[in-house]
Amino acid sequence: MPKKRAVPSRPTQAGKKDEFTELRMLAHDLSNSLEAILQASYLLGQAKLDESSRRWAELIDLSSQQAARINREIRKHLRALSED
Repeated sequence: MPKKRAVPSRPTQAGKKDEFTELRMLAHDLSNSLEAILQASYLLGQAKLDESSRRWAELIDLSSQQAARINREIRKHLRALSED
């Protein structure tokens, strides 16, 4: 006979608010980390690098810019949800 799974209770309004606040804090912390990566990537791009190293630096720069764009979108959606 299969075991019955416990049905999780629905989060309370306060629980949703706490989770929402946690998501906003995580997005903010991610922004700070991405900013450091973007700044370091910029400085690395100013250095004299061989071709292989330059390609890696460009990959880091492109990927960090994409991650920052995604994080901005997440934060935009979180702001819109907080207005509801």
